[in-house]
Amino acid sequence: MSQAWAEEAPTVTEPASANVPSCFQHSVLSPVTETSPPKHLVCCEPDSAILMLGSVLLSWWGYKQNLFNLAMSSSPEIASLSWGQMMVKGCSTTYKDCKVWPGGSRTWDWRETGTNHSPGVQPADLEEVVKKGVKTLVIGRGMSEALQVPASTVDYLKKNGIDVLVLQTEKAVKEYNALVAQGVKVGGVFHSTC
Repeated sequence: MSQAWAEEAPTVTEPASANVPSCFQHSVLSPVTETSPPKHLVCCEPDSAILMLGSVLLSWWGYKQNLFNLAMSSSPEIASLSWGQMMVKGCSTTYKDCKVWPGGSRTWDWRETGTNHSPGVQPADLEEVVKKGVKTLVIGRGMSEALQVPASTVDYLKKNGIDVLVLQTEKAVKEYNALVAQGVKVGGVFHSTC
């Protein structure tokens, strides 16, 4: 009889059942005896135990990977908006202007692309969000809609097969969050002041 190991448990003196497979008749941290194992243990031969442990670990990893993929494929909700301040759910950063996409967000720094209120949002401002595979992109033009969005920027999105919504920022955030709630793969760029 091979030796298997199990957690220490009280010895049971009744004989093992003849119709119970041998891999379920042994303890796991104490040497196997001819008596049956404690009833609360599922016991295995060493090779079976390794296979079961491997299977459990693979299942756990797959579960964690699926949760990670789900989190990375979901667009984060915009938790709050006020003049000059935006918060994204799951992020401790307070943004003035921000970019959001499935699985993330960051500051929208206009200096990176030379953006100003006029001529406004350029394709270069949107490339990072477009590369995340969004199906819809929401642009928040500011509280007073001072930020312009040229037709060439809208055309850029449409040529990439992306639906675009250009709205005043409070309305844009409401629409964006509604799309997130519907499970749409949505991204956005939002200006939180003028």
